[in-house]
Amino acid sequence: MKTLLAVRAALVAAQLAVCALMAGCGAGSIPSDTQGSVIGTQNPLVAIYTIRTGCVGQVMVEFGPTTSYGRNTAWYPVTNQSFSSVEVAGMRASTTYHMRAQVQCSNGSTSTTSDTTFTTGPLPSSPVNFPTLVVSRPNPGLSSTENPGIEYISVQDTDTPAYYTDRDGNVIWYYYTGPGNIAFPFKLLPNGNVLLSVTNAKTFSNLVEVDLAGNTIRQMTTEDLQHKMANSGGFDFVPWGFSHDFALLPNGHVVAIVLCYKDFTNLPGYPGTMLVTGDALVDLDQNWNPVWGWNSFDHLDVNRHVDGLPDWTHSNALLFSPNDGNLILSMRNQSWILKIDYENGTGSGNILWHLGYQGDFALTNEGVPSDDPSLWFANQHFPIILSQKGPETTLAIFDNGDQRVLYAPDGEVCSFGNNGYPVCYSRPVIFQVDESSMVANIVWADPLPYFGEWGGAINQFSNGNVEFELNDPLVPPVPNLASYVQEVTGTSDPQVVWQMNFFPAAAYAYRAYRVPSLYNGVTWQY
Repeated sequence: MKTLLAVRAALVAAQLAVCALMAGCGAGSIPSDTQGSVIGTQNPLVAIYTIRTGCVGQVMVEFGPTTSYGRNTAWYPVTNQSFSSVEVAGMRASTTYHMRAQVQCSNGSTSTTSDTTFTTGPLPSSPVNFPTLVVSRPNPGLSSTENPGIEYISVQDTDTPAYYTDRDGNVIWYYYTGPGNIAFPFKLLPNGNVLLSVTNAKTFSNLVEVDLAGNTIRQMTTEDLQHKMANSGGFDFVPWGFSHDFALLPNGHVVAIVLCYKDFTNLPGYPGTMLVTGDALVDLDQNWNPVWGWNSFDHLDVNRHVDGLPDWTHSNALLFSPNDGNLILSMRNQSWILKIDYENGTGSGNILWHLGYQGDFALTNEGVPSDDPSLWFANQHFPIILSQKGPETTLAIFDNGDQRVLYAPDGEVCSFGNNGYPVCYSRPVIFQVDESSMVANIVWADPLPYFGEWGGAINQFSNGNVEFELNDPLVPPVPNLASYVQEVTGTSDPQVVWQMNFFPAAAYAYRAYRVPSLYNGVTWQY
């Protein structure tokens, strides 16, 4: 990082010296010979573009494999009337890109730099490992409905970086967490940086913020968080690692899922002393100081354990509910999704409702018995809020189906270990939840002819298409397939618009879903 900063400083210093010898560098004026300069970074797919602006305003960089460009960064403020640098990311490996910058001064004047080129480097090799990605579009007549954006890929393989691809399966950004580490998960921050939960099975996990070039901005280990919580007081649990997910709040806070443990003696069916694994939530302010907490052991019955003990709750996703400021938590090993009274950091932590089998909602789909437990999701992943209107929330969920209760009242369940399709199956599903009447309806589902026990993701686009990811199918549709992502029509008979397959068999994608681009507020069409 120090080397990169030194290169950037030298570049800017040289440009400032040139500017001092030339007219047109005063406040509010754009140099007539505006020219950008580009250098590489430690990430071979990321460049730094520097431009002499000569005014206060904003700047953005366009880039692409031809002078048609086609992609652009976000707009960045220019405050020093001299030079501005922009990180340019979203490029394929070993490819020459054309770049130019657009400058908009606060006085209304604008300028475009002349074209310059940058050639990206190759992807890293051993021990870094990327899967083989195969993209298909099996229904050409539906190609016009394919949605824009790029693919986010989160993995649980210590040799595979966190990465994004374009929709043709080319890696366009990655962050390698180092030997033995995984980024689980990572998310784009409002400031343009990336926040990652970096986990190592042998050490504490870290919360790490990096820029697009991979330079560390700040980090906090689990041990750091333990000290902060002990010093601040008011918490009845000790965090033992960041786990599975965190939510980015509008006020700049981060609420993270962390592991916590508690000893129990002679639980029914479990004689002796057992250390049970639960989950907790920690609200971190803008400086990553803990200001609010929630402990699963305070609010749930340890004797309800869908998947047995000691892995009791296994929370795997966390959402912020913008219409009421509360939190929505997915607990895989409870087959429940909870709404928690957070109220933007002032809430009691009480559970407002449990969604799922034996929860607080009744299923009221026409033509089906409301007490049919097999209609509920089980061992689910990645709930996402599609819309909220008053008391109604539309949730998309990837329903893995493991431990699905098939028949009531005997409670027979399907299991990854001894049952397969059609008894056990996975599905992307959309529920509409009405908190005023405490009823839930399935508004769309696509029962798959495959069964994937873990991982998965789902989203629905504005045109109605649904994208979902199936991970580690018990019987894969093609040999050596680890995972696949599909965009399908959101119809009663879904048709495949786009598909990405992951090979070889161990190249799992824990989460894979589409995002608009690598820059906030920017959507890439291709």
